[in-house]
Amino acid sequence: MTVHTVRAALADFRDANPPGGWADLPFFRDGRADAVAARIDREITAGTAITPTPDQVFAALTLTPLAQTRVVILGQDPYPTPGDAHGLAFSYVGDRRLPASLKVILAEMAENCGCVMPRTGDLSHWARQGVLLLNTALTTPAGRSGAHLRIGWDALTDEVIATLARRERSIVFMLWGARAMARAEQVEAEQGDDTRHLVLTCGHPSPLNRKRDFRGNRHFAAANEWLARNGQPPIDWCLDD
Repeated sequence: MTVHTVRAALADFRDANPPGGWADLPFFRDGRADAVAARIDREITAGTAITPTPDQVFAALTLTPLAQTRVVILGQDPYPTPGDAHGLAFSYVGDRRLPASLKVILAEMAENCGCVMPRTGDLSHWARQGVLLLNTALTTPAGRSGAHLRIGWDALTDEVIATLARRERSIVFMLWGARAMARAEQVEAEQGDDTRHLVLTCGHPSPLNRKRDFRGNRHFAAANEWLARNGQPPIDWCLDD
């Protein structure tokens, strides 16, 4: 059955989420998620196209359950062109050329891991291995990047980061760009003097980044080295070409 509203998608997400999973976060239990969903549904009812489609809004949390999360990559909000985004940060399923930032990310990955530069932009393969590809805002109106950054989604990001930082299992946080890097202090505050988590920061992969300090960061290799050092299998970052 096709889901046409974010409220329906939220209900499905709660029903499918295991006890102790993401749906147990306060954001999903105290009414804030319902308020955000209702606001977006009002926009849909008024004729505004929203990306991604409602059934994909919670895809990041669905494909990468809390108990399986080992790496976090934060994005800002979904691609604003309908059909391009599918609920995973930076992941692209459109039928045009890959977005410029994603090309930079994949080039760094290919160089780090000895992979062929992929032609696909679908990062579901990463998500299924425990890489949480979370946008700060899970939705945006078509053609209007950033329009949903201040409607309440950021509270979810706060809770996700805090919950992961408090876990005993080692997590790698890959924080790219000023907005994402601001979360580094939150991770450090939550874990205190412990250093079980690895926080990797650098500039945004966007070609508009004047410092051009993304390429050469070797974050993909560093993440796998840290996971191995902490008794976890590496991420297979390579994508089908």
